[in-house]
Amino acid sequence: MQIKSREQVEGGRERVEVVPESIDDLWHLQYVLEPGDRVAGDTTRRIQRNDEQMRDTGGEREPMWVAIAVEDIEFHKFANRLRVGGEIVACSREDQLGFHHTLNVEERDELSIEKWFKPDQEARLEEAEEATENPDVAIATVEEGAAHVHTVAQYGTEERATISGPTGKGDFARDRSELFDELAAVLSRMDVDAIILAGPGFTKQDARKHFEKNNAGLTELITMVDTSAVGDRGVHEVLKRGAVADVQQETRIESEAEAIDELTRRIAEGAKAAYGPEEVSKAAEYGAIEELLILDDKLRKERGPDGEWALDVDDIVRTAEQKGGEVTVFSSEFPPGQQLSNLGGIAALLRYRLE
Repeated sequence: MQIKSREQVEGGRERVEVVPESIDDLWHLQYVLEPGDRVAGDTTRRIQRNDEQMRDTGGEREPMWVAIAVEDIEFHKFANRLRVGGEIVACSREDQLGFHHTLNVEERDELSIEKWFKPDQEARLEEAEEATENPDVAIATVEEGAAHVHTVAQYGTEERATISGPTGKGDFARDRSELFDELAAVLSRMDVDAIILAGPGFTKQDARKHFEKNNAGLTELITMVDTSAVGDRGVHEVLKRGAVADVQQETRIESEAEAIDELTRRIAEGAKAAYGPEEVSKAAEYGAIEELLILDDKLRKERGPDGEWALDVDDIVRTAEQKGGEVTVFSSEFPPGQQLSNLGGIAALLRYRLE
């Protein structure tokens, strides 16, 4: 995320000019934005005309600048866009004021955001800005006859390719170069800064040797990791072993996995942990929270009109921070976040046990 400017505006709000540079940045923005914010940017809008020539076509799209009072936000991962809808409150065409409009925000679109920023939203913007400097990582897991390629993103891991090929073992063994060539072609097309090559046995070593002879540029990017499986299970092993942290200082996924593992261990032992809004709120009031864990989807929902808790989620977050606790916002896109969801979407690692 590129943050181009920041300034205080009337009413104590802050205006930030940002340029999302990746799908990760669009994902971050869906949790920074909330109803009541003002968002502005360039767009196109279908204009209805009264003249006879345009009446039958339903209008034509014209480029314009609009500012909207945000009502709804939707992240469309597979379309690589963030949809921000609301009423037009300022516009380069005054006759469009008061109409509803949706900004389709894509990578490289400049956006102006005006709002009262909450601490976790400030932290998320800073995280997105810092993540721009982190290397993009691909995880390739390979075994006899099959290979899988995943990418590591701020919102989770995503499978990019599954490749099947000949096996190098058995009476009907064929040369595995087919599989390795196809894997090399997939990795070469991905503009990544690091590749983790993982899997059981010696197939990954053979793949690397093949790359050294035929795709020397790839070998400079490769880190080798032993895993007992390939595919999703192999990727999970890579993440749990901290292999990605060798090339990326620390990913959101790894830190969440560590925190949720520690939480479940403490819960199983009846140790210093709390979960659910009531228990966590009580722990915050006592100053007992060492680290507050909250799900991004739950945080966003509880801040809006559809919240289900009797407690104010911002009060819990604010109290935890004021009394020295750290706050970790989990992604709902990754298994640790799904585990946290099963515990009510909010939990805490405590400094001491509450009776």
